[in-house]
Amino acid sequence: MNVTLLVNPAARAGAHTGSGTRAAERLRARGVRTTIISGGSAAESSELLRAAVALGTDAVVVAGGDGTVRLAIQHLAGTGVPLGIVPAGTGNDMAAALGLRELDAEAAADAIVAGRTRLVDLARVTREDGTTALFGSVLASGFDSRVNDRANAMRWPRGGSRYNIAILIEFLTLKGIPYEIDLVLADGTRQHIAGDLVMATVGNGPSYGGGIPICPAADITDGELDVTLVRPAGRLRLLRLLPRVYRGTHITVPEVSTHRVTSVTLTSSGVTAYADGDPIGALPLTIEIAPAALTVFVPQGGGL
Repeated sequence: MNVTLLVNPAARAGAHTGSGTRAAERLRARGVRTTIISGGSAAESSELLRAAVALGTDAVVVAGGDGTVRLAIQHLAGTGVPLGIVPAGTGNDMAAALGLRELDAEAAADAIVAGRTRLVDLARVTREDGTTALFGSVLASGFDSRVNDRANAMRWPRGGSRYNIAILIEFLTLKGIPYEIDLVLADGTRQHIAGDLVMATVGNGPSYGGGIPICPAADITDGELDVTLVRPAGRLRLLRLLPRVYRGTHITVPEVSTHRVTSVTLTSSGVTAYADGDPIGALPLTIEIAPAALTVFVPQGGGL
C-alpha cells in the first residue's frame, strides 16, 4: 500500500507532539510505503493532496484536527480513496465519530495497516454565490459560531478546554438572533421555522468543540442530518441548560427542538457559520446530506 500522510504543523494540540512522524514510522515499520506532505498553508496543502490523488495514492492519512480532516475530504469524497486519521488537533470530533479519538499515533497507524474501512456520510454546504464545500461533523451558527470565533482567537489554554472558557465568556452577551429555517425532513415533508434563536446547529456527526454532544443522536452512516435549534430563554435557565448539553440530555428541554432532515437552509443576517471548527460561510447556507460519500479507516472492534 502506498500512503500519503498530510501533517498539519499548525494543529494546536498536536503541533509539538510529533504525531505525524510517529505515525509514519509505524506505517513504514509495518511495510507501508509512506510519503509525508506538509503545506505551509491550507491552499498549499490542498494542492499537494490534489496531486497525490491524481498520481494514484492508495490512501490518504491526515495527522491533525477537524480542520485538516475537512481539507482532505474535499479531495477524497466520491473517489473511493480511503482516509485515515491520526488525531492531533484541538477537537478531533470527526475522529471521535469514527472511534479514533482516544488512539495514539501508533494505534491510529495500526488501524490503517489493518485495512478495515467503512463508507460514511458527509454534508454538503451551498453558499449564496453557488460555491460548495463539504464537512464531516457539525456546522454551528449563532451562539456556538461566536464561541468558535472566540476560541480560535485564544492563545491559551490548549485543547478542548478553550471552548469551555469561550462558552462562558460569550454567555455574558447572549441574546436571540432572528432566523428563517427551511427543512426537508427525512420523510420528504417540508417545514418552515421563523423566529429568534440562540443557535442553529446541523450535525452529520454528534459532537463539536472537543466532544460536546450537541446533536447526540446524529450518526454519520444513517443518510440523514440532525438539526438542533435552541430558542431564547432567561440567562439563568440557559446557564442551567449547559450541563445538560455536555451530557447530551438537552434535547428534552422545552427551549430545544431537534429535526431529522436530508436538507436544511439557514437564513440570518450577519451570522457566519463554522463547520468542523472553521468558518465555512455567511448565512444563508443550504446544507444537504451526501450519503456514503467518503471511505474511512476505522479501528478493529470500533463502533461503526
